[in-house]
Order: sequence, then structure tokens, then C-alpha cells
Amino acid sequence: MTNGPITLDRLDGGACWRVTIGGSKGNILDGALMDALTDVFKQAAGEPGLKAICLEGQGSHFSFGASVPEHLPEQVAGMLRRFHDMLLALLDSSVVVLAAVRGQCLGGGLEVAMLCHRVFASRTARFGQPEIVLGVFAPVASLLLAERIGRRHAEDLCVSGRTVDADAALAMGLVDEVTDADPTDEALSWARQHLLAKSASSLRLAVKAVRLDLRRRFVTELPAIERLYLDQLMSTADAVEGLQAFLEKRSPAWRNA
Repeated sequence: MTNGPITLDRLDGGACWRVTIGGSKGNILDGALMDALTDVFKQAAGEPGLKAICLEGQGSHFSFGASVPEHLPEQVAGMLRRFHDMLLALLDSSVVVLAAVRGQCLGGGLEVAMLCHRVFASRTARFGQPEIVLGVFAPVASLLLAERIGRRHAEDLCVSGRTVDADAALAMGLVDEVTDADPTDEALSWARQHLLAKSASSLRLAVKAVRLDLRRRFVTELPAIERLYLDQLMSTADAVEGLQAFLEKRSPAWRNA
């Protein structure tokens, strides 16, 4: 089934879904794609026999991240709301979500992947939170990336903006498996080996239990980081300059203010 930028394939009698995001070069997470993914996760919450979702990007990349034009002051509040609603729908689906990553997994794309339960990466995959290079920061990664890889590694990625290869991501715990084969095949194989023989209702409650505190932090602590982003960061000259410089394909002229 294809719904705009999303393709959903039901596998194993509906026990597994393969969800492919696309719609643009680099599978940019624009408003339309965020809304479509939100709908998928909400639909998943109402499918009692569903045990796992394998999430992948169309083509050679997972996602370059959220739309840069939608980060500009006139659109950024709506973009953040849509993005965070999508991630909350992922958490509230209470389904095991597996990320299959090929190529680039950057910015908002990495924030999606890090909230999946397991990440399967091709040997050539690369991961990063490059927002600081554009003069902004990643709200969700600022809050929750340390949950997955520890504060030392999370602060490194968020402050440096550097990208790391799949082996480095595996070493820091960002990735669970690196493969020379197709990561989607590996993710589905893992689901079939470890999940399909189990009760779907029990799996959902297990997912809800192990992520109860994660969801609480997302709901209660993220708003303060959003206010920092919208009220302080977006009032600086450098945030707007970094975004505009990226769109104009030039080096930013920082004012440090």
C-alpha cells in the first residue's frame, strides 16, 4: 500500500510491516512525510496482530533529516510540533520498531532511528546530528540521545556536528548490528526469529513497560527544550544566518549573536 511518501507492505500475515519512507532525494522529513508517518504509527496502534515495524528509507539513504526551509522562523514552530507528534505516535504505537539504515542517517532522520528499538546498518551507513553546523540544535537528540549512547557520546555528536561511520556507531551503541547484506533483510530476520512466536498483546505491554519512563521524559521535558529553541535560539541572528547560508549554498557569516 502506498500513501503519498510512504509505502507499507504487510508481511508474515500482517505480523510485520515494512514501511519505506521516500518522496524526495534523501528522504527529507518534510511536513507531508511527517504526517504520513504519524498516520502509520497511529494505525499500527490499532492493529492487534502487529508485532514489528521495519522502517527504511527509499533508495540509497535512510534520511538526510528534517526540511531545512521548514526550520526558518515562519515555519519552525509548526515543523517541531509535527515532528514531535510523529515521534510520540511512534512511542505510543507500543510496537517493536526496527530501523534499517543504508547511506546517510542525519539530523531528524537519526532522531527517528534512535527511538527505534534496534538499528540495523549497512557497512557504508553514516550517522550524525549536523544541526550545529547550520547554527541550530536538535531538541530530541539533546534530550534523549544520551539514553541510547551515554552522555559523552551524545554531547560529542550534538556539539561537534560530525558524522560517524557504521562501525563507530556500533562501538558507541548507536547501532545494534552492522551488516554487509541488506539491513532490511537482517531486521526482518531478527523480527522473525525473536518476535513472531510471541504474543502480540504481551509484546505491546512489554514495549510499553520498558519505555514508560522514556515516554514520560519525552512528554514532560521536551517542551522546555522547545522553548529554548523557539524563544532563544530562533531570536539570534546566527540561527537564521546558518539556515539561509545552507539554502544559498554559501559559508555562513557568523555574528556570534
